[in-house]
Amino acid sequence: MDSQLIALGVQTFKIALLLSLPGLLVGMLIGLGVSIFQATTQINEMTLSFIPKIIGVVVIIILTMPWMMNEISDFATSIINMIPTFVQ
Repeated sequence: MDSQLIALGVQTFKIALLLSLPGLLVGMLIGLGVSIFQATTQINEMTLSFIPKIIGVVVIIILTMPWMMNEISDFATSIINMIPTFVQ
């Protein structure tokens, strides 16, 4: 039973990392692109890096939402199906 709970915890961290990865990658890539642009043009405006990141992350979350919901529902279904194995 302890090994099942540990495996469930590891699986929970994996699914959290998998679901957050698209937004984090897009934010990182847009931030890198904006910082290169700011370094070459010597424009130091805070909103120049903040606004494109927000827009990019929102767009990627909207585009990947069906996949995310499918992953979350599969994970929730597997947890619900495991409930009888935890009761002794």
